[in-house]
Amino acid sequence: MQEHTFEDRIYYRTNEFKLERLTLVFAHGASGSSSAWLPYEKIFENKYNVLTYDIRGHGMSKKYKNYSDYEIKNFANDLHDLVTYLKIPKFILISNSFAGLVALQYLKSYRETVIANVFTSPEVYMNNSFLAKIAPPILKTAKIFPFHPKPRGHVDYRKHINSTDWDIKRNLADLKNTTLRVLFYVLRQSFSPLEYDLKKINTPTLIMHGEKDSMAPMKNAIRMHNEIKNSEFVSIPDVDHNTVHNAVKIMSSAIESFIEKNKKNLL
Repeated sequence: MQEHTFEDRIYYRTNEFKLERLTLVFAHGASGSSSAWLPYEKIFENKYNVLTYDIRGHGMSKKYKNYSDYEIKNFANDLHDLVTYLKIPKFILISNSFAGLVALQYLKSYRETVIANVFTSPEVYMNNSFLAKIAPPILKTAKIFPFHPKPRGHVDYRKHINSTDWDIKRNLADLKNTTLRVLFYVLRQSFSPLEYDLKKINTPTLIMHGEKDSMAPMKNAIRMHNEIKNSEFVSIPDVDHNTVHNAVKIMSSAIESFIEKNKKNLL
């Protein structure tokens, strides 16, 4: 995998793209970075074209000062700018957590480019959750925290294997990568009403969710599965919201099986 930066605003990594291969695009969740996908890069890079990137405000991508900069449509437009620049006409979009909302916004605006969807621990219907009643007033205090424009680095998640949703060491490592101000901006977006009709999704879709998720209730992912026609659902036992880190083998196998099952329709 090679490292690049697009327009001094989006950090990304790719392997050598080959025309005959399917392309997988990985988008990480809030407070994370593209380093969350490193194990998946190693698993898939010899079989598929692979693109991983840092979403705005995270890792080595550009940080923006204002709350409006973190509207979900801006994340979707960033992704579109990047795949357009890389001349990727069609791809499978694999999103984790908050990036699930980005993926839905992307489908709303640019659905013709996505040939299949994979959602892991999606943060859907969060506006109806208990957290939505208590978190937004706290998150609105974001401006009291200093703005640090300098891009950060990447978290080495090998040091945080089997960490839980509320693991202090991993959360502090993520904060150094993102900063509290940016994190509050992004988390606040998580509680926005879902503005996409899931019944309109007609491309192959896989949804995976940890049974012990304490951040995004599993019942919401099941509801999402029921809304999307012919979608597949994988329940991951004994894992919470950190499916990307703590269920690499299960998730990579499920992604591979999902692609193989739908390959005739994807090529």
